[in-house]
Amino acid sequence: MTTIVVGVDGSQGAADALRFAIEEARVRGAEVKAVNAWHVPPAAFGGGWVPPVVDLDEFREFARSSLEKAVEDVARSGSDVKVTPVLGEGQPADVLCAAATGADLLVVGSRGLGGFRGLLLGSVSQQCAHHAPCPVVIVPGSRVSDHQAKD
Repeated sequence: MTTIVVGVDGSQGAADALRFAIEEARVRGAEVKAVNAWHVPPAAFGGGWVPPVVDLDEFREFARSSLEKAVEDVARSGSDVKVTPVLGEGQPADVLCAAATGADLLVVGSRGLGGFRGLLLGSVSQQCAHHAPCPVVIVPGSRVSDHQAKD
């Protein structure tokens, strides 16, 4: 095994996936590509007569800083595994599957930043499981839901 691709979006699930990918890379003598995808959601363009001004650089910068922070956190943990940050534009599952072309493994968290908290498996991890060009590991999240943790 030489390359492990991992999805990083700033969520706790992605942090768990990154830790798993790094440990797997350490065991197998592989390198890690930490991938974050960004896109402008359609809602940002509004629905009125005059479209709002959308700053693409703002969306890109947020994704880049989130990715850099995740990689820096790993570097602080004393990892000797090479981690390369990769920023891609597009829908997350599409970007991750494209980045995983030629990789030996794709690692994603079971839940990311989006959508519906009650689901056990997020849409990105589900799409990756169905469409990735290599084996996929879905790192499970905490057994305690966010709602229970607040009580």
